[in-house]
Amino acid sequence: MTEAKAPYARGGSAEDASVEEAGLRFEVDGEIATITLARPDKRNAQTFATWSALARIGENLPEQVRVVVVNGEGPSFSAGIDLRMFTPEGVPGQGSFGSVARQDQASFDTTVERAQQGFLWLRRPEIVSIAAVQGHAIGAGFQLALACDLRIVADDVKFCMKEPALGLVPDLTGTKPLVDLVGPAKATDLCLTARVVGAEEAYRIGLAEQVVAPGELAEAVQEKAAQLLSTDRDAAAATKRLLRGAPGRTLEEQCAAERAEQGLRIRALFARGE
Repeated sequence: MTEAKAPYARGGSAEDASVEEAGLRFEVDGEIATITLARPDKRNAQTFATWSALARIGENLPEQVRVVVVNGEGPSFSAGIDLRMFTPEGVPGQGSFGSVARQDQASFDTTVERAQQGFLWLRRPEIVSIAAVQGHAIGAGFQLALACDLRIVADDVKFCMKEPALGLVPDLTGTKPLVDLVGPAKATDLCLTARVVGAEEAYRIGLAEQVVAPGELAEAVQEKAAQLLSTDRDAAAATKRLLRGAPGRTLEEQCAAERAEQGLRIRALFARGE
């Protein structure tokens, strides 16, 4: 594989793949966008093209969208990385991890950063992202669920951070939200044992906001989306900015951030009445 065709770099074949070719469906219905991992025969395993397509969806998200739902077709949310990426042949037209291993560090950083962009945009303050998770959410699948603001899960969910067991580290933005949600000790346990976390534990330790039967998952997500859309859009975005920034601020800094956001909100509200 030549440098021009490096996986999920600009101009590469993974970058050229359409959303459908990458195994995704993307639909917009008013203020709700739905991203579906649509490779059920592969348990929605992810490839370079998956991550590139996710990044492009984020870059071109219609302005009216306020809620983004990420789900998986079939019995699994996502079983993680497509194992063909570990073979010398790789995924047809996309290469393999061997291709990435031959890159210099600067090119490698660009490669991984591009993949991470497919996950980072789900945290933007102007949207609320919901992962609707059933069955397996392994490795990259777990990290995709962690990239979302909320996780509503079926009672058959199986979370697992598999990367360390494969000789890798989680690098698709999953380590920080995992630590933020469950704390460093529990995150260490989950990652370094690569053990499976079921629905009851996921709810108990804060990985899931709601657990439902598999047949009730779609309805539960629709109800949550409706609840989220009932809140003022600008106030919701401002509040999310405050909540996202809170872990990195002192109490005094958070108070200052609250004052700044509230000043903008009050001035905006009174401007509407003039």
